[in-house]
Amino acid sequence: MTTFAKAVREYEKLCEQHDVPQETVLAYLVELSQLERYNLYMHYDDEMPKDMEELFDAGMKRILNQEPMGHVLGYSWFYGYKMIVNEDVLIPRVETEELCAQVLMRMDHYFKDLDVIHTADIGTGSGAIAITVAKEEDKVDMIATDISVDALKTAKENALNNEAKISFMAGDMVKPLIEQGVKLDVLISNPPYIPQEEEMETSVVDFEPHVALFGGNDGLFFYRSIFEDCSKVLKDKAFMAFEMGWDQRERMSALVEEYLPNDTYEFVQDINGKDRMLFVYHNLEKWEK
Repeated sequence: MTTFAKAVREYEKLCEQHDVPQETVLAYLVELSQLERYNLYMHYDDEMPKDMEELFDAGMKRILNQEPMGHVLGYSWFYGYKMIVNEDVLIPRVETEELCAQVLMRMDHYFKDLDVIHTADIGTGSGAIAITVAKEEDKVDMIATDISVDALKTAKENALNNEAKISFMAGDMVKPLIEQGVKLDVLISNPPYIPQEEEMETSVVDFEPHVALFGGNDGLFFYRSIFEDCSKVLKDKAFMAFEMGWDQRERMSALVEEYLPNDTYEFVQDINGKDRMLFVYHNLEKWEK
């Protein structure tokens, strides 16, 4: 007899052998049991139904083969919103939720008197950032851009499923906004920022789109692109928010000072104390909590 508890213990051992985080086992089983409308915690020591056992075994086989849990399920949770994920988009990370929270706080601080906050998410991927910010702040008028038509298809589906009103534009970084004469209060981007030659986990390299991961030789290619063009889309008073690599602070500082010498900026640490967010203020005083 295979109980839920026994299955979890056995797969946790296998995860350790296959270099997969052990907490993935229970996380996957929780999602699977909810999909099957089964109260896992009330029956944790009970025998696992045969059909669920088959589903669980099949999914865990893929996960042990380094396939991301989000791809096995077909979705991932982000800021409480359910996002479809697939081979065309990057699976949204927990760290990016922190970027959304920081953006929302600054919107409240700088633009509380505006009726509409014109905002864009550049390189939207799954649409997670655009959807979250648009849903959490009623005053936001959100545009989301991406060069990948396939990614935009997924983002549009996620926006529809989450009832988020977003305008989508296909094109390279800021260029679609320039072409349409868009002016922004807030520009947000989580661009590809991993250096081309950096070694990464198999689950990322083999299953997630490289166009959403790698940012040129030094990881800063897409930041340069935005910094070069941002003056054409920012309003007189605006701010920009970026996710970045934890070890890129020095290089990002040099980049901002080179391209945007008249703007102020700050780095914000994530919950683990790492520099993971950059905020650039255009004709706004740097925010002090």
